[in-house]
Amino acid sequence: MGKSEQDRYAFEPPEAPAHIQFKRVRRITECSVEKRRPWRRRKPLILVAAGLVLVLLVGGGWVGVESWRAKGHLQTAAGLFILLQRQIRSGDVSAAKGTLAALQLETKAAHHNTDGFGWALAGRAPMVGDDVRAVGTVAKVLDDLAWRGLPTLLDVASGLDPRALAPRNGRVELKSLVAAGPRISAGLAVIGKARAEVLGIPADGLTDQVAAAVTRLSIGLTDAERLVSTADRAARLLPNMLGARGPRNYLVLFQNNSEIRATGGMPGAYIVVHADDGAVTITDQGTATSDLKTFDSPVQKLGLDQRMLYTDRPAVFPSDVNLSPDFPTAASLMRTMYRMRTGVTVDGVLATDPVALSYLLRATGAVKVPAGDALTSQNAVRMLLSEAYAKYPDPSDQDVYFAKAAQATFGALIRGQGNPKGMLAQLARAAGERRLLMWSANKAEQTLLAGTVLEGRLPTDAPSAPTVGVFLNDGTGAKLSYYLTHSADLTTGPCDGQGSRELHLKLTLGSTAPTANLPKYVTGLELSGDTYTSRTNVMIFSPTGGAVVGVATGGVTVDVGTGIERDRTVSVLTVDLPPGGRQTYDVTIRPGAIPDDGAVRPRLWTTPGVRPWETTIQAGGPCG
Repeated sequence: MGKSEQDRYAFEPPEAPAHIQFKRVRRITECSVEKRRPWRRRKPLILVAAGLVLVLLVGGGWVGVESWRAKGHLQTAAGLFILLQRQIRSGDVSAAKGTLAALQLETKAAHHNTDGFGWALAGRAPMVGDDVRAVGTVAKVLDDLAWRGLPTLLDVASGLDPRALAPRNGRVELKSLVAAGPRISAGLAVIGKARAEVLGIPADGLTDQVAAAVTRLSIGLTDAERLVSTADRAARLLPNMLGARGPRNYLVLFQNNSEIRATGGMPGAYIVVHADDGAVTITDQGTATSDLKTFDSPVQKLGLDQRMLYTDRPAVFPSDVNLSPDFPTAASLMRTMYRMRTGVTVDGVLATDPVALSYLLRATGAVKVPAGDALTSQNAVRMLLSEAYAKYPDPSDQDVYFAKAAQATFGALIRGQGNPKGMLAQLARAAGERRLLMWSANKAEQTLLAGTVLEGRLPTDAPSAPTVGVFLNDGTGAKLSYYLTHSADLTTGPCDGQGSRELHLKLTLGSTAPTANLPKYVTGLELSGDTYTSRTNVMIFSPTGGAVVGVATGGVTVDVGTGIERDRTVSVLTVDLPPGGRQTYDVTIRPGAIPDDGAVRPRLWTTPGVRPWETTIQAGGPCG
């Protein structure tokens, strides 16, 4: 989750405003001097003008000197800020504290140089006043950040230190995180106030250099606010979810991507985790098919829109709870199913998959599985999603193996095996790919999860950021999704002259399945009509309030099923792929709304599979 190059210059001060200010004041003065004739008839006015010239000369010279001083302090502060960021990322909190102290001295001096009567007077002068006021605001904001906002980053680095948060012998130490929480919240408020002040600087009248510096600062503050907001959310969520205020129980689902579902894969093995004041233990384990089985009637009433798309299957079959890409819906259904089978009501549901486990194994190292080969980052996906079916042809033996693999892997995590910093980095990677999902039955906690990648719910779109979803569900009744390949190109069409523009999606699915020698359990029910041909039901979700207006392949229109889910229209098509097959579809999509200037930066959500998606997204600039 590296930072972009622009972040490096986010707090860089303006390069030349002081020089420009001084020369402009001098030109105004020279112009005033040229208008002093005739002497006798204008003597009173001349005296007034002479006094004004003197003020401008003295004030302008003072502002010029102070500007150069402020510029030097701000440039030094920019370098220190970059160093501070580097030290925080590397976890060198001790060095970062020294850097912050030096940074505070520079911003304090810059603020001092741009504060007071002379600077305020220059801020009212024609031509240069806008720049003077902008530089003064920048210096003030940076000084406030250095003393009241940036220390929060050190709290993030220490309170959310991977070494402190990583489990050790089955326990997560919560004290440092709980202690850092209030300061993180206070620092977030400072950063938010600073961002509002910078956004309030009028852009009109600024020189290009000052305007560019203000823009860089605004971008940097936006990024800092996002970072600290994430830390603030974590500091408020994690202690309670780990049992700081009483024991918690969580159902952890392992999604099987070889039989794909909208959120990633068919729920297979599961474990139940008990958390009490940071101590984490595994209290139950099983599989959805063997232990939860099926239900005679829906465990919850689904909405009409969901029933039209999925029938009642998500509320009857544990393996189908996630036919919808809406994870809160799937989690709530699975929680009810587990309670009905066991009598235990869990406090939340988490989901992950073997690909995410392979990421974590890079940090933990190999994990020994009872009665099986050790799992590593290199073999975990292959072992869990392919070779296990050949090694254990009996489904009951498969269930035992998957349950033991899940327990062994999670056990390594809670024991603290491996590199804590690497573990958090891999967790972040898994979450970014939506391979780590979380739902809480506590409404306040679920509100904090809302809008994050962990929530697993398509966002309500802003007009400038329409989101298109492409979600996959296996229709073969088999494990052939292991061989799926997929790519998607989303482009923004031209403006139509009526305040609208279309989005165009090029979607390609392929199969690398062999033509023989797959275990019967992998070829499954053969619902496509051919043993090695996979069938995938593809759901294309429009942006909020929009519509999918056309689907074609090879220039021929394709008939699709239609539905609605959460104010998005959904088009459903069935794709059959023989071994080596490949199919491309061209989809035309209308957003629900676009901003007044027509500029859009579309987003694309896809079902995480065994293989990564190949995607490109093309934004659309303002309409002319």
